[in-house]
Amino acid sequence: MLYIGIDIAKNKHDCFITNSKGKLLSDSFVVENSIKGFDAIYKKILFFEPNPSILNTKVGLEATGHYSNNIIDFFCKKNLKPVVFNPLHTNLYRKSLSLRKIKTDKSDAQFITIMLKTEDAKPYSPTSYHTSELKALSRNRFRLIKQCSRCKVALNRLLDIIFPELATIVSRVSQKSVILTLLEVPNTKLIADCHLNRLTSLLAKNSNRMYGKNKAIEFRELAKNSIGSNSAALAFELQQTIRSILFFQNEIKILDEQIERLVDEIDSPIMTIPGIAYTLSAMILSEIGDINKFDTPSKLLAFAGLEPSTHQSGNYTATHNTMVKRGSKYLRWALMQAARQVCMRSQAFAAYKAKKLAEGKHFFVALSHVSKKLLRVIFHLLKSGDFYTEQIG
Repeated sequence: MLYIGIDIAKNKHDCFITNSKGKLLSDSFVVENSIKGFDAIYKKILFFEPNPSILNTKVGLEATGHYSNNIIDFFCKKNLKPVVFNPLHTNLYRKSLSLRKIKTDKSDAQFITIMLKTEDAKPYSPTSYHTSELKALSRNRFRLIKQCSRCKVALNRLLDIIFPELATIVSRVSQKSVILTLLEVPNTKLIADCHLNRLTSLLAKNSNRMYGKNKAIEFRELAKNSIGSNSAALAFELQQTIRSILFFQNEIKILDEQIERLVDEIDSPIMTIPGIAYTLSAMILSEIGDINKFDTPSKLLAFAGLEPSTHQSGNYTATHNTMVKRGSKYLRWALMQAARQVCMRSQAFAAYKAKKLAEGKHFFVALSHVSKKLLRVIFHLLKSGDFYTEQIG
């Protein structure tokens, strides 16, 4: 058996090749992160094993985010499904072999080959087209939401300086009717000097006629007596911030259309759970991937980072343990968001949350328990293909 350990980096990869007897077949070598470098690794493999397959050749590497994606795809096309190790696992394994503090790319490649020989690790399973596409789209949406949220924080900061009284007459300063009006009149002086008919027209058009002349009068009177700054620079920054928010909101809307199309094609049973719609189901399905990778719900809970930590020593056993939070942060976030929605629409989940709250648990602790219950239900639905049915009691 041939063992190839590869330490992944942005611009280059360190490689180490050995056999079943532990004999070093090739000195540690470095290749660039390119098709030329990938081919160089494969030529080395062919030199020692003319007919490489998963039966006689094992390739191992760490999961290093997007840096490992291309080389994994390369080996999959060569029918050599690599073993992808969790970096936390390899780090603990390296520390277990030596008390010395040694951490180099060359040594990491060597440790990966040792793990390939000693660990019973499953080879990488290529994800389906729909899963990989959904993962890319849902993670992109997650990032866009965060960027949009930062812009909304900046909007609140600017309005605290420019028009601090505005929050008293609208439900949210970031609502579309308000920010579109502020885009035209970005400070209190412009609002106070704005003709009443124009201000009424702006508010009515931007709020779908929800706001009219009375709200325009309220806006203008409040602006006249405002303590806000009339700085031209701050007004310009406010307009730029509003344009950024509108841009992100539009991009998210376009992205949601792509997500809905793919989720409809998958037609997953988790969509039958009340409260789980397109965006949350997309992130949950794409992060879980192939449900057959998980033998039990507890393994899926561990993957999501929702399992409780354990601490016991001698006669002491900790009773208040936090979640490990070592799994997919995207899956954990989606489950916590879904738990909120499901509790509002499902009697069974609402009763379960109420039970945990009655036990004296904090709101977010109770919500995490709902998330775990929800994930166990999702595990069953994906394994069986059944639709969700409400069970109370």
